[in-house]
Amino acid sequence: MGQNQDEPTIGQLVADASRDLSTLVRSEVELAKTELKKTAVAAGTGAGMFGGAAFLGLLAIILLSIAAAYGLTALGLHPGWAFLIVAGFYLLVAAVLVLIGRSQLGKAKGPQRAIETSKESVEALKAIGKGD
Repeated sequence: MGQNQDEPTIGQLVADASRDLSTLVRSEVELAKTELKKTAVAAGTGAGMFGGAAFLGLLAIILLSIAAAYGLTALGLHPGWAFLIVAGFYLLVAAVLVLIGRSQLGKAKGPQRAIETSKESVEALKAIGKGD
């Protein structure tokens, strides 16, 4: 039972498959880089706008806090107490946000399905490599 010279050997087929897989992965990475380069400027501009909006929002909160404290002073409170009440309000809001954030972090599990499918892919490739 001689082998026909035109038919590739199993070793050649494995080498071709390995080369094709490497080419495919490189092509996918190159495609991802190209797509990311096209959107990087837009994403950077958008992030800059969000940063500017956050900064201006923070300034507004500070000014509104001062106005609230002066408003309490106008109602007859001592200025020290008025500013302490405003600060206490923010500490209360911060404590509530910490509790909500901690409960949300407890629910985070990670990419369970992606990890599982990756493990299955590795096992399948190992089985193919062993010839099972």
